[in-house]
Amino acid sequence: MNTLKTVFLMTFLMVLFLLVGYWLGGSTGMTIALIFSVVMNFGSYWFSDKIVLSLYRARQINRTEAPRFYDMVERLAQNSNLPMPRVYVIDDPTPNAFATGRNPENAAVAATTGILRILTEDELAGVMAHELSHVKNRDILIGTIAATIVGTITYIAQMAGWAMMFGRGGDDDDNGISSLVLLILAPIAATMLQLAVSRAREFSADEGGAAISGNPLSLASALQKLQNANQIKPVNHSGPATAHMFIVNPLRGGGISKLFSTHPPVEERVKRLKEMAQGRR
Repeated sequence: MNTLKTVFLMTFLMVLFLLVGYWLGGSTGMTIALIFSVVMNFGSYWFSDKIVLSLYRARQINRTEAPRFYDMVERLAQNSNLPMPRVYVIDDPTPNAFATGRNPENAAVAATTGILRILTEDELAGVMAHELSHVKNRDILIGTIAATIVGTITYIAQMAGWAMMFGRGGDDDDNGISSLVLLILAPIAATMLQLAVSRAREFSADEGGAAISGNPLSLASALQKLQNANQIKPVNHSGPATAHMFIVNPLRGGGISKLFSTHPPVEERVKRLKEMAQGRR
């Protein structure tokens, strides 16, 4: 199923480029867009994990630099029958974590210095087990490619805004209308895409992470701590394009914005984990 989703996302990216290419330059624009879409699909498959890690200035560590954390990830990976992922630390006081990579053999997990500081060992194990569950379910490629696509859509919306301000030749009325439509629909499309690839898989990863760590309540406790901390201060360099990759939303938000959050409500996730601990799930 995740393979089909990946093919769909890459096809969506190609179609998106072709449409915008035609909008900007007709048949010549479509040809150029086709070349760009092939390059983008190639890059999103092979290098998007490296791009995301560099965006957050993540630093790869080994056992010597952080023995307890590294050993914990190794133990959980063994419990999951997964290859040992690359381990990264992000120098950021806000506690959060994510996983990335194109498959379990090329996976990476990243945690902020804040999460290493404020969580207990059992809570941290629950969080990292959640991320390894994403790896095991092969969610990580989908999430990383989606981040690339959402970033592309955001850029396209910005292009539409500039086109409205300065025009691009031809029929100004038609150009203005098409730019306005693109400016409105692009962010909506980006949000819908994130919701489609993120919300359901977070519940699944919670359940899988609780099974891997053997402690649903510790993961529930960790989620509550992380939500509170991320509402106080967002993760550095975080943006809408990559928000869905984290275990909790790294962006501050409330009110109606919660309806369009890339993550399901933490309260519902905690409720499900408590039911799991009580044997009701």
